[in-house]
Amino acid sequence: MYKLLEFSARNDLDTELAITVSNILAKAIKDTGKASIAVSGGSTPKGFFSVLSNTDIDWSKVTITLADERWVPIDSNASNTRLVHENLLQNKAGKANFFHLKQGDELTDEILTDLNVAASKTLLPLDVLILGMGEDGHTASLFPCSDVIDVALDEKNNAALLKVQPKTAPHQRISFTFASLITSKNIFLHSCGEGKKIVLTQALNGDDPFEMPIRAFLQHPSLNTQIFWAP
Repeated sequence: MYKLLEFSARNDLDTELAITVSNILAKAIKDTGKASIAVSGGSTPKGFFSVLSNTDIDWSKVTITLADERWVPIDSNASNTRLVHENLLQNKAGKANFFHLKQGDELTDEILTDLNVAASKTLLPLDVLILGMGEDGHTASLFPCSDVIDVALDEKNNAALLKVQPKTAPHQRISFTFASLITSKNIFLHSCGEGKKIVLTQALNGDDPFEMPIRAFLQHPSLNTQIFWAP
């Protein structure tokens, strides 16, 4: 299920989300000695990243990764890794560890297997997951148009990560599976703009996750996805 929190300004959302997330990470560090967070790309989280990067927690005990990544060079404008390094792994958060999803020039089966093992051993379950949402209702790289959407949304899938080649967006992707993402202890959907509000309303008013994969998180009976939205 979900809880919708609406803010009148993006700055207010960024501040509140950063405070909420930093408190969760700090508690995880206190309780277990470490914390993990997966974030999403795009322009929406830049302000949130900036505020979060200045929060006063022990970032050396935090591992940051991405919910998904395009298989492009890290210096590409399309790289989420670059986005995170330039906007989140800064200031106090510069001491955090980063788990790279993009490793090597080609996403081979061997690399995917190695990443699956490493993610399962060192990251999962995530303490915090920050999702985004596309105009088609995809989240992470769980695209409704992809040939692997059945596997990607299968709750019984034992794989943490999978290859995705969307038909309506460029670049091959690597993405965490729905089964691995729903083990996260705290799940947030960060969304901004009136256009995304229309998409969100459509997602909340339907129940077919294969049409809009974000519904798998919003409509799941045992999940509590917190939606942070601002105009």
